[in-house]
Amino acid sequence: MSANTRKRVLAIVLAGGEGKRLMPLTADRAKPAVPFAGIYRLIDFALSNVVNSGYLQVVVLTQYKSHSLDRHVTQTWRMSTMLGNYVTPVPAQQRVGKHWYLGSGDAIFQSLNLIKDEKPDIVVVVGADHVYRMDFSQMVAQHVDSGAACTVAAIRQPIGLADQFGVIDVEPDEPSRIREFLEKPTDPVGLPDSPHEVLASMGNYVFDADALVEAVTRDSTTTGSKHDMGGDIVPGFVRRSLAGVYDYKDNVVPGATDRDRGYWRDVGTLGSYYAAHMDVVSPLPVFNLYNFEWPIYTSYGPQPPAKVVQGADGTLARIDEGVLSPGVVVSGGQVTRSVLSPAVGVGAGAIVSESVLLNGVRVGAGAVVRRAILDKNVVVPPGAEIGVDPDADRARGFLVEDGLTVLGKDQEFPA
Repeated sequence: MSANTRKRVLAIVLAGGEGKRLMPLTADRAKPAVPFAGIYRLIDFALSNVVNSGYLQVVVLTQYKSHSLDRHVTQTWRMSTMLGNYVTPVPAQQRVGKHWYLGSGDAIFQSLNLIKDEKPDIVVVVGADHVYRMDFSQMVAQHVDSGAACTVAAIRQPIGLADQFGVIDVEPDEPSRIREFLEKPTDPVGLPDSPHEVLASMGNYVFDADALVEAVTRDSTTTGSKHDMGGDIVPGFVRRSLAGVYDYKDNVVPGATDRDRGYWRDVGTLGSYYAAHMDVVSPLPVFNLYNFEWPIYTSYGPQPPAKVVQGADGTLARIDEGVLSPGVVVSGGQVTRSVLSPAVGVGAGAIVSESVLLNGVRVGAGAVVRRAILDKNVVVPPGAEIGVDPDADRARGFLVEDGLTVLGKDQEFPA
């Protein structure tokens, strides 16, 4: 039995994010609760990775507009309690003072009772709003073998994009050790084995439990700290030469293909959220939802099968590069390069192209929807157009950003 298999592991999912750059999708829900690829929520990817890795004691720290997130986690992520397994949402509780979480590091500090109760050897800390597959047990194994107190997961990025990321500078003679954290550097040094690439933090960490407890406790009284995992906690380990890096390219997930291996997307903006959906609908997707060896778990309720039929007037339906969720009915409409979430309806003669329609959206007969993101329950009137004329969309009060027209939950067309 290896040292890794004897370690007791607690997973903490940081799910308190507000997601301001995803407005209006986050106007009524936390960022990790934003729907993705039809049937999923963003948090399902982090939780699926954690449980597929074999870690079945999981706490989800929530804060911002967390009702739909809490409901999804409690209804979907139910484990067998006989073996002590659980996925539990934990709201901000003001355990250490009359204030909410001040940052991701403070969220863990205010939740140290969870670590005290579970008594883990290792704590895996992951973000809740990225789209990817990852076997965390491989990262934990490297962490244990390395002797580091903190290990940061990192993904390789072109050196020309370094000024967009927090970059990890490694020791030249020991590339698994972090020498320095660089925030959006303009003159970075490439990796020893790949001078044209740098390592960017993925927001996933592994800690020795006692070292994490000591670090967030010390940080809680540090003047000027933003109490952030990536900005304050991890750099503290780096300064003490206690931090290692885990290269995401070394992660091998069962069922991965050459095309989707190493896929990771931060869907923190409307543009990146949309682009990740287009990754899913392509004929040879760069993110493969159909990897049954490493499933992404979710629940979408009691929906009937998707249905594609001709319209009442005999208009034939046409689907090309479309992701259709349960409960979808396309009745004589055309759907191209689009994702349709549960209970979406598309009427006769309607055209939906390069768009993302969330739960319950209705597209009336003869309507046109192009390059748009429509949130839950939006109703597009018969014959209306969205995404065809950006100026007309703005005049109607719709958000137009990055070439996309975006309508928020329940947003209505002006009379």
